[in-house]
Amino acid sequence: MTQRHLLVIGIGAGDPDQLTIEAVKALGRLDVAILVDKGDEKRELTDLRRDLLKQFAAQARVVMVDDPERDRAARAYPEAVDQWRRQRAAAFGELIRDQLTENQTGGFLVWGDPALFDSTIGILDDIDGVDFSYAVIPGISSVSALAARHRIGLNRVGRAVQITTGRRLAAHGIPDGVDDLVVMLDARNAYQQVDGDVDIYWGAYLGTPDEILRSGKLTDTKAEIDALRAAARARKGWIMDTYLLRRRDQ
Repeated sequence: MTQRHLLVIGIGAGDPDQLTIEAVKALGRLDVAILVDKGDEKRELTDLRRDLLKQFAAQARVVMVDDPERDRAARAYPEAVDQWRRQRAAAFGELIRDQLTENQTGGFLVWGDPALFDSTIGILDDIDGVDFSYAVIPGISSVSALAARHRIGLNRVGRAVQITTGRRLAAHGIPDGVDDLVVMLDARNAYQQVDGDVDIYWGAYLGTPDEILRSGKLTDTKAEIDALRAAARARKGWIMDTYLLRRRDQ
């Protein structure tokens, strides 16, 4: 049976050296590389993907798909995300149908790891009317890169680690019984609302030449992190950061 095939390839947190051998082999199999255009503000992320393609998938034809507009400030946040995902599924399905012939392999280059706070897998599952198969190639996430850069383990002996979003941290704080909390997608500086004896391990633009790291007691460090985030966002137009909040042992 002939069928279009897709590879969802985790490309790591930004450093080309973080590509796994499996990812390099997957890039070498691509006939078509699909890049999502997020506009001029995040053009740098598209350019980094193009650089990877030049190194490891020079044979692939590159096609672009526009990212639908998304209301990140909507009060009905789940509904806004659902609408955005449906629009993305329609755009991806049309591109797969029109740009891939049967027996060709297309690929999405996913920042970090496709299984961690990325929508590509779920959106492919939502596509109707186009016959294709797909496989997922794991990547090094910003969470792994953060721990490596700070030379720490994410969990401590006999304890769990939880991963959440800035939106949930702002709404609920550090959950009871959680000593180590990784926070991603924080557009609101939610760590500012955290009280108690807590350390922070923070990193922005991990794996890129613009990488910034800070760590220390949260009460002593959060003002500096605020200033670094504001300056970096003003300079680049966007920021991508991750941090670990760790309760201190009493």
